[in-house]
Amino acid sequence: MYRMGKLSQKTDNYMQGFKEHLTLGTNISKTIKGKLSFGAKVLQAGGIDKVFREYFAVEKDEKLVKAFQCYLSTTAGPIAGILFISTKKIAFHSDRPLSLACSKGGRTRVPYKVLIPTKRIKSASVRGNLYNPDEKYIDVVTYDGFDFWFMGFVSYEKSFKYLQHVIQKQI
Repeated sequence: MYRMGKLSQKTDNYMQGFKEHLTLGTNISKTIKGKLSFGAKVLQAGGIDKVFREYFAVEKDEKLVKAFQCYLSTTAGPIAGILFISTKKIAFHSDRPLSLACSKGGRTRVPYKVLIPTKRIKSASVRGNLYNPDEKYIDVVTYDGFDFWFMGFVSYEKSFKYLQHVIQKQI
């Protein structure tokens, strides 16, 4: 009975995370389309490690530890993407490029990227939404005072465990 209860709780947590991941975006169909498009890119590139190396400057001895689909909270709203956790940095890359106005007129499309060297991370913690405790986010604070909120993970515990592991190796 204990094992069945534990399994049921894990399943409920996973389903809650999956539901939150899909509903955080402004449009569910666009979110799913972005995920499928990114999945196709990973297959074409030959794996998530190759995508990571294509998106970010990677040192020779640096290794990708894990990658997670999530959202980055911004003042413009949540942005869907992938959080890459490596031995030297955490990096976020949006699933779809953002459309921005150019200084000379017109528009351009660029990916939203964030790169934080692990040695610059002061702390990371899992926090809950005050109004909806089931909605959680991982708060990453840098030594220069910047806060990054990553949310919409299918499994916060697993994501946070990997993040904590690489941060502690830098201490």
